[in-house]
Amino acid sequence: MKTIQISPVFFAFETDFVNTLKCVPMIVRYKLDSCGIKLKLSEWAKFDLKDKETLAYLSCYTHAEIENYGAFAKQLVRKYFDCEAGLLSSVNDSWNNINEVPEEVQQKALEWECSVITLKNWIELDTLQRFALVKLSRSGHEGRNFPVALKEFGL
Repeated sequence: MKTIQISPVFFAFETDFVNTLKCVPMIVRYKLDSCGIKLKLSEWAKFDLKDKETLAYLSCYTHAEIENYGAFAKQLVRKYFDCEAGLLSSVNDSWNNINEVPEEVQQKALEWECSVITLKNWIELDTLQRFALVKLSRSGHEGRNFPVALKEFGL
């Protein structure tokens, strides 16, 4: 998986939980995917605010940083739960494909009766924005933020 350097950013659609970090923000989800760690919301909820902030702001770009980030996330799970962190078996990183808009994103746009996302629009989004749209499109994720994210991203 190709990892892009991403500055810590919180989206406007995340403002209802950013101050408390009660939910996992997209920047942390991106970094966890980058290092192959599966973190459950129930695990995230037990972390203290300082640890959550560290996960949001800790660099995760170079190979060494990704290794360090993964080690830190694993250490937190051991510290709080006395067990090993879950690992992702694979990561479908369709947000990195700028040759086509992922079908799941187009389908979610149709479900919410939003405009079709053109390839030009997709290419103009930054990596974290594309990541967020893919994650908000996947089953099992509350989709109410999808149209809000589209608006925030100028789509």
